[in-house]
Amino acid sequence: MREYVLVAVVAAVLTFVATPLARWIAVRFGAVTPVRGRDVHSVPIPRLGGIAMLLGFGVAMLVGTQLPYLSTLSTREVVGVLAGAVLMCGLGAVDDFRELDALTKFAGQIIAAGVMAFSGVQLLQLPIGGVTVLPQPVLVGLTVLVVLVTTNAVNFVDGLDGLAAGVVAIAALTFFVWAYSQPQISSGSETPNVFSIATLVAAGLVGCCVGFLPHNFHPARLFMGDSGALLLGLLLSAATISVTGNLDPANSDDRQATVAQWLPLALPVAILALPVLDVVMAIIRRRGRFSQPDSKHLHHRMLQIGHTHRRAVLIFYLWSLSIAAGVLGYAFLPAGGATALLAGLLGLSLVLTWGVPRWSQARRSSL
Repeated sequence: MREYVLVAVVAAVLTFVATPLARWIAVRFGAVTPVRGRDVHSVPIPRLGGIAMLLGFGVAMLVGTQLPYLSTLSTREVVGVLAGAVLMCGLGAVDDFRELDALTKFAGQIIAAGVMAFSGVQLLQLPIGGVTVLPQPVLVGLTVLVVLVTTNAVNFVDGLDGLAAGVVAIAALTFFVWAYSQPQISSGSETPNVFSIATLVAAGLVGCCVGFLPHNFHPARLFMGDSGALLLGLLLSAATISVTGNLDPANSDDRQATVAQWLPLALPVAILALPVLDVVMAIIRRRGRFSQPDSKHLHHRMLQIGHTHRRAVLIFYLWSLSIAAGVLGYAFLPAGGATALLAGLLGLSLVLTWGVPRWSQARRSSL
């Protein structure tokens, strides 16, 4: 565990220190988000936070691979994740300066996802009915699809100060807990191994999100921009793919055998449910005109029902944490207890989502 803590701390510190430099570059060369009708900020804000997070994550990965236990991980996979991250962040950085068209961005995302997949970070099997192995071209295609869905989901949720970074940090921490709790048995060894690409990437991702949040929480001094949103989406999908594609239910004991079959699939779907739902609703709402932005995303609706900017972000954090903790509970608690935990957390989130604006309004009216 100490190795992962060090990786997360290095990522957080480097990201925090590098963010002012990223802001200076954004201001100096014109990567600034103007005030548009659908935006919630009232003054132009520079955007290029992704390069600071990429620096923090990259250095953390290099440090991690020098540690005794993490140095045994596949160098090819680590390099693949870093190469995909550089390509995705670079694509987003160009968009931060020049606003690329949707087709160019989509093609660039496919290339970055393909580079990572062909380096070995891909779905190797699906834990359905035990273990299901599909032809490699199909698995590569599914891997690219997961990257595209995750990346665009994160990009869509990046609408309020600190929202995307916080949600991704919660998701990455959840993936880390799950992967760390499912140690693998290496061939030729009977000792469980808790060191994997999934846990390494998740730890670094948590760190760079935490390091960026002090600069990005409302009122933000720097937006992550597409360079950050696309980067976080790719890294989150890398952790998800590593967890989902490489865990074998046969390694679990009898009590957790059933859970191990479906939880690797249910966990990423559950955590990303809100941003993915936002993407689906946007596609339906825009009737195929996907590249046309609007102000009807879930975070806009939170403001419309009466939440302040900070409170809306914290409520979204609560929803993400509730879903993550509730679903993860099935791995550690009896089914009844996990269901009660999930229902209670979701109920609390719903009550606060709709109740707090009404309580605030009633309090102001009584004064």
